[in-house]
Amino acid sequence: MDKTIFEITKMDCPSEENLIRMNLDGISSISYLDFDIPNRKLTVFHRGQIDQIEKSLQQLNLGEKRLSTEQTEQTDFKENTNQRKLLWSVLGINFVFFLIEMTTGIISKSMGLVADSLDMLADSFVYGISLFAVGGTLTRKKRIAKLAGYFQITLAVIGFIEVLRRFFGAEKLPDFSTMIVVSIFALIANGICLYLLQKSKSKEEAHMKASMIFTSNDVIINLGVITAGILVNWLNSNKPDLIIGTIVFVLVIQGAIRILKLGK
Repeated sequence: MDKTIFEITKMDCPSEENLIRMNLDGISSISYLDFDIPNRKLTVFHRGQIDQIEKSLQQLNLGEKRLSTEQTEQTDFKENTNQRKLLWSVLGINFVFFLIEMTTGIISKSMGLVADSLDMLADSFVYGISLFAVGGTLTRKKRIAKLAGYFQITLAVIGFIEVLRRFFGAEKLPDFSTMIVVSIFALIANGICLYLLQKSKSKEEAHMKASMIFTSNDVIINLGVITAGILVNWLNSNKPDLIIGTIVFVLVIQGAIRILKLGK
């Protein structure tokens, strides 16, 4: 048995973990995958050559770098029997906040909240594909991944068009207080998702490190929307909201492209 450690520089949260799991699904030489999200490390226990595994990781464009390969005597791996229940939990949290942020974003005229809601939806897609596609046929997995990816890109493009319309038009200022309050709750929700998934890995990781939350791309986005809300009030301008909305839409499209790669 060989043990290969990869550094995955863009593995910011559990949704990237699930993308990697899906892309490596079906490679018979893999015995076990051990994810360390806070340190952005992936340990692959496998038999034989690492080339196919490395190529599959490169396809996701998550900043993969092989650090080491060595032989190991470890053959007994503890499987998480509650994984499916956990995936349902984090899917539910992300989808509920997609609805909350989309609704409040439209009402408060905040493109930052609308964009962040699509980021929540993107995570829901990843967890959903994990639940409904992995373990099924390859054709089914590809079909679901393509549908989710194209739908996500379509929503992001519509968002870009709306940002341009608001940038050049005369729009009312977004409700900064709604932006801040809703984003704080979304921040808490992302923290709960990270905690649940990391706690399930082992008893040692049950006490979440502070660095674990703040390496998450999702949490950085939440903080960005909060900052934009403060600047909207301070500068009396909707530009900070439009800027953060544009940035998040770009991230949503990048995530969609990764999902589409699963459909190839």
